[in-house]
Amino acid sequence: MTDQRRDSFSRLFVLCSAGLKRYVRRFVHSREIAEEIAQEAFLRAYKHAEDNRPARALLYAIARNLALDHYRHERTAQTQPLGEIPPSTVFIEGESLESWILAQERSALLRDAIERLPPQCRAAFALKIFRGLDYQEIAQTLGVSRKTVEGHVSRGIRETYRYLRMRYQLKDVGTHSG
Repeated sequence: MTDQRRDSFSRLFVLCSAGLKRYVRRFVHSREIAEEIAQEAFLRAYKHAEDNRPARALLYAIARNLALDHYRHERTAQTQPLGEIPPSTVFIEGESLESWILAQERSALLRDAIERLPPQCRAAFALKIFRGLDYQEIAQTLGVSRKTVEGHVSRGIRETYRYLRMRYQLKDVGTHSG
């Protein structure tokens, strides 16, 4: 870049830095992350600016996209596996070895079925089934509507059942073959 363009970006930084950080903070709700995103936005705008496109508009577009990427990443991180389904690792006296092994297998199979669900569906399903949260609590935790949670839990039950049925080669409940 020419000296004139560097000077132009220096002025842009001085004029827009505080406002850009406030703008980004509305998306990410964190001063530190807003500062990081604003810095990255300035760097990318500096690298990709074209003479015919206003640098300020480019800067804000880049910052908005980075903030939204951060938001999506955080939401996805919240929906990652919420912990293992604890297998029964303790052999209880009086329990047969066979029943203990079957419990281990059921836990592993259930875990496989749940891990096949999409991340947000898996999170809603796990919060409902394993943590016993109600739909409203799950909606608040995941930042989605109650109706979305209901759909995810319903899908989780349906898909888990379908997977287990397929693995055990079971017929649909209620169907009669003759």
